[in-house]
Amino acid sequence: MPSEPKLIPVTVPRRPVAVALVLHGGASRADSPMVSPTQLSVLRMIPIARRIARLGADRLAVFRLLNSTRGWDARHTPADDARWALDRAAEQLGERLPTCLVGHSLGGRAALLCAGEAEVRSVAALAPWLEASDMPEVPPGGQILIIHGSRDRIASPARSAALARRLSGHARVSYISVEGGKHAMLRRHRVFDRLAAEFAVATLLDQPTSDTIARVLAGEGWIEV
Repeated sequence: MPSEPKLIPVTVPRRPVAVALVLHGGASRADSPMVSPTQLSVLRMIPIARRIARLGADRLAVFRLLNSTRGWDARHTPADDARWALDRAAEQLGERLPTCLVGHSLGGRAALLCAGEAEVRSVAALAPWLEASDMPEVPPGGQILIIHGSRDRIASPARSAALARRLSGHARVSYISVEGGKHAMLRRHRVFDRLAAEFAVATLLDQPTSDTIARVLAGEGWIEV
């Protein structure tokens, strides 16, 4: 029986116009199926959430999600927890606001698979762990950014690139390859953090951004940094 997921507010302005929801990863462990707020996969997303909050200033509500269980249980997945979090955020804010999902590893997979939810406007999937059969539903106007380190040995960059190619036929999708980046995103962490935060804020608030994300917004599909 999974425990309850938790929605953690990072910043909730008085009158936000949009929402960023940050989703962690974390493989399953037979000896410890519970999610700990101190596990590395959870802690790794805190700087990204805080950076989004700083860039969004008083216009953007930012939440982090703690999943109900570690890993990906087919009976109740991190995508189910992400949908739960979207509902709870709407309850807290009193309405469903345009939302960017920012997820790492299995959280990136959950974010992609929730791209079709009504309030989701954009998805930033960082080193997403994917199955070859995954095919997100991206509504008209939605935008997908996949950011993957070239030296990731846990989640396949080739598989995420293949998904980007499949999606590119009918959706706005860009793929950024981070040279030398690994799965934990510790090496070149500033690049991962900055790109994810800038993409979230740019797609939700239409704020000026760096050259790389400007290229994404202009429709460039394949970028190396």
